Amino acid sequence: MKLHLDSFYAFLARPLKPRARILLAILAVPLALSFTQPLWRISMEAPQYPAGLYLDIFAYTVEGGNDGQHMQEINVLNHYIGMHTLDREAMSDLDWLPFALGALFIFALRVAAIGNVSALVDLVVMTTYVSGFAFARFVYTLYIFGHNLSPNAPVKVPGFMPAVLGSKQIANFTTHSWPQAGSYFLIAFVVGTVGVLLWHLVSGRRQAVREAKAATVAATA
Repeated sequence: MKLHLDSFYAFLARPLKPRARILLAILAVPLALSFTQPLWRISMEAPQYPAGLYLDIFAYTVEGGNDGQHMQEINVLNHYIGMHTLDREAMSDLDWLPFALGALFIFALRVAAIGNVSALVDLVVMTTYVSGFAFARFVYTLYIFGHNLSPNAPVKVPGFMPAVLGSKQIANFTTHSWPQAGSYFLIAFVVGTVGVLLWHLVSGRRQAVREAKAATVAATA
């Protein structure tokens, strides 16, 4: 048992292979791009809005379509059913996200430059946690918006869960909620770092087998 643990710790302490460092440095590019592109788009259509309204959620802001006009229209509609105003202040739960993405970017470059297998494992764990936590908070925020309605609203609507992924009919509105380029860039980074780790694990296992065979041959020679 101790021998296996020693081998495992020795593997974690190994420097990353040059190819893995290059891949990690390349993967930092989509991570940086995820900050510049919208992560999510929420849109809706109704008979009175045949062209539709939409708003884009970035890591650092929320923007309405048609130079912000769509956000004003959406907030007017939300007022009638008692929903909170949709803006960056209302979605302050996401204020930590720009700092988290920046920290991941710096950490990824550090691992690519001087990291070992252990640091790569830490990067994968942190990336998975940040991504999962951000999505969970997004879902929770939508839940609060749909259920914390003003009892004094002109139009009484029972609490509802807005669409998280896909489309949903709410009264005479068809709402849509879909990931955008920023989320795809972030997913590419997550999948890429996991892929680099798995490749390192497989190649490390193969190298360990080769070294064990070489040691056996040397011992019997």
